[in-house]
Amino acid sequence: MLTVSQLRAARAMTGMTVEELASATGLSVTAITAAEASPGPFADAALTDRLRGIFEARGVLFLAAGEENAGAGPGLRLRSRFEDEGIRPQNLNAANDG
Repeated sequence: MLTVSQLRAARAMTGMTVEELASATGLSVTAITAAEASPGPFADAALTDRLRGIFEARGVLFLAAGEENAGAGPGLRLRSRFEDEGIRPQNLNAANDG
């Protein structure tokens, strides 16, 4: 689940403007602005997946409530970047096994 606070924080942590996020997601600036102003979690799973994908590709890790610390709310952090992160699981196949 993605909260409105996580969306705003992820955009701030990655330094993306509303215009850049709109361009990256294919959504309008108005839709992004409305999403950031809405109360509570997002009801649209497709929108949530699209936004998460954009931010996760930029190194954002989304944390569920209590994931890092009992009693803590949902949050996020930036992933440590390594020069060689290896092959992502979805890209593994017989040709690159070994």
